[in-house]
Amino acid sequence: MSTPKIRVLCIDDSALVRSLMTEIISSQPDMMVCATAPDPLVARELIKQHNPDVLTLDVEMPRMDGLDFLERLMRLRPMPVVMVSSLTERGSEITMRALELGAVDFVSKPKVGIRDGLLDYTNIIADKIRAAARAKIRPLAARPAASGAAPGAAGVAPLRNTLVSTEKLIAIGASTGGTEAIKEVLLPLPPDSPAVLITQHMPAGFTRSFAKRLDSLCRISVKEAEHGERLLPGHAYIAPGDHHLLLSRSGANYIAVLSDAEPVNRHRPSVDVLFNSVASCAGKNAIGVILTGMGRDGAVGLGAMRRAGAYTFAQDEASCVVYGMPREAVALGAACEVVGVMAMAEHVMGKLMSMGERAHRV
Repeated sequence: MSTPKIRVLCIDDSALVRSLMTEIISSQPDMMVCATAPDPLVARELIKQHNPDVLTLDVEMPRMDGLDFLERLMRLRPMPVVMVSSLTERGSEITMRALELGAVDFVSKPKVGIRDGLLDYTNIIADKIRAAARAKIRPLAARPAASGAAPGAAGVAPLRNTLVSTEKLIAIGASTGGTEAIKEVLLPLPPDSPAVLITQHMPAGFTRSFAKRLDSLCRISVKEAEHGERLLPGHAYIAPGDHHLLLSRSGANYIAVLSDAEPVNRHRPSVDVLFNSVASCAGKNAIGVILTGMGRDGAVGLGAMRRAGAYTFAQDEASCVVYGMPREAVALGAACEVVGVMAMAEHVMGKLMSMGERAHRV
């Protein structure tokens, strides 16, 4: 008996984009476009009629804004949504908000009329739709309030300041569902927490808005990493889209290194690249965290960190949007501990405190 195809409803005000998305999706043997809609008002009736498995949704449309539609959808009829975003500053900011509202993932809008590289784009879209079809979708009402609220609001209890060695370091890797998971980990961190290095699978043009959003919410400073900069306590550094982020040393200081080397595990930035560099440069002074995401990127690198003496965490299945990367890490024996995302910051800081106490005794 054959597996039913993933049924996709494409919502975009551009007929050309709808046509290209239909062509891309229909080229995959395991998915099909059940309908297309020029705006959310038409889409509402088509959702009732076709009951699709996944929606692709443009962020900027006439008659009803894509964000307004998404918010209503996730409150009344939660379902997997992949946003189709424009490569502009406004488009990236809207996309970050869409992920907070419950969208599983996003793709940048294809360059209509340009066929070069279409195969690569097809694979990206197809992978994201497959991940969305398997994702755990929760009603918006069950989520913490997403806004510009002060840190510690929305049910997030800030952790107390802790005295830890400035040589300590936290490395985090994530993919699908990771933007919200990373936020849950960073929000409770105290202002004097060790430096945090983050690789989130995200294309160029979006990581700056991601960092800006986190910086407005967290007690630590959050920014895109810059090549050669010194890594400081109380700061988180996000790998810029389309660049690997690596850890290096300059004397006694940690520094960030950016690389445009070939993708690893089909990703640039790659979590494995970050984790392997942390294993080499920080060893037992590091904490590794692998969060929700499709695929296996980061699992081998987390294992390298554990073998180098680092303490490693994997997000548990119950709190993952897509339990792929953490599953692979656990299967490889790379994780010292499996923890829910809401408790991750507390566990990480608790482990750092114990590491600091051991160092003082020695």
